Amino acid sequence: MNKSVYLSSKPRYEILDGLRGVAAVLVVAYHILENYFGLGAAHPLNHGYLTVDFFFILSGFVIGYAYDDRWDRMSVWAFFKRRLVSLHPMVVFGTFFGTLMLYFQECPEFPNVATAEWWAVLLAMLWSFTMIPIPNSLDVRGWGETNPMNNPIWSLQWEYVANILYALVLRRLPKSVLALLAAVCGVFTVLLCLQVDVFGFLATRAEVMRHTVIGGWGLSAEHLQVGLTRLLTPFLCGLLLSRLGCRVRLRGGFWWCSLALAVLTAVPRLGGGGAPWLNGLFDAAAILVVFPLIVAAGAGSSVAGSRSTAVCRIIGELSYPLYLTHYPYAMLHKHWIANHPDAPASTHAFVSLCVFAMALMTAYATSRLYDQPVRRWLRSRLYSRQEGGAGL
Repeated sequence: MNKSVYLSSKPRYEILDGLRGVAAVLVVAYHILENYFGLGAAHPLNHGYLTVDFFFILSGFVIGYAYDDRWDRMSVWAFFKRRLVSLHPMVVFGTFFGTLMLYFQECPEFPNVATAEWWAVLLAMLWSFTMIPIPNSLDVRGWGETNPMNNPIWSLQWEYVANILYALVLRRLPKSVLALLAAVCGVFTVLLCLQVDVFGFLATRAEVMRHTVIGGWGLSAEHLQVGLTRLLTPFLCGLLLSRLGCRVRLRGGFWWCSLALAVLTAVPRLGGGGAPWLNGLFDAAAILVVFPLIVAAGAGSSVAGSRSTAVCRIIGELSYPLYLTHYPYAMLHKHWIANHPDAPASTHAFVSLCVFAMALMTAYATSRLYDQPVRRWLRSRLYSRQEGGAGL
């Protein structure tokens, strides 16, 4: 059978695009505020790290919606081409952008930057272009990251794993087996959140990360367990939601779902009085209950009014480039804070707003001048005429 047949685009879920943009904006705010408050209980967006898990459940839902019914006329290689065209141009740009700013981030928290040789930085950049995790010998920042040039790309590395698993295994599974897998992974999410060390890998987990799902950006056994758990549970839940056709119709769905995301990230660290497991239960409930409800409401509701439509379209377009270009600015911000500890609070607030604005403007310019044109060019070169040039 000829698998290179026309794959027409499906209508997009505008609200889900918009919610992805809201989550990206929350990530930027989370990293800027983290420079002042750390990961501890004082962080105003204490649960902002859960936006990564929201991205994973969105990904599972959208992948299932976009591709589940196409496998009778699409090869595995065609799927991988489409995903690479959608994801990899920004991975390359985000890595390159982080490399340009690496030496400007020198501070005590990044012990390797000051002594990193230029050739090692270039080699680390080229290695990172491939999405293969960096070995410790090329860790030019000293944080043990799988992509030291631009930290958030760690979640895209797990996203690639999800796409491979979907194409080779998950797409073939019936709903019952998929539901069983999601349930099993959900149990492991609860165990992680409650700091139950099933495999013996969590003993060295930093205190601030205990009873949370924070982690996944390194190659240690702890990070690999956390990253795989963070990926599989929400991705499988999103894929199952898509297959089951779960939809919740909600008037003003985009605004209510956005508010729910914002409120959830702003919930303070729970259990500070001696019951840290309460925070773990909150993280687990967010991933297993709240996020599926938000996605179901986003998929089942309609965008009403030109204002809501414009907001969803604009921030949806910015979401991916914003996520992959904001972090170098956040690290420059950290460097500025370290060198100006006595600056007035008003100056700190102004600088933080400037960093936020630079991140938004860079994301917009990157989307219009790089990401969209490059993806169009790649489609014209990599897709056959029968495959079509559009896709998710």
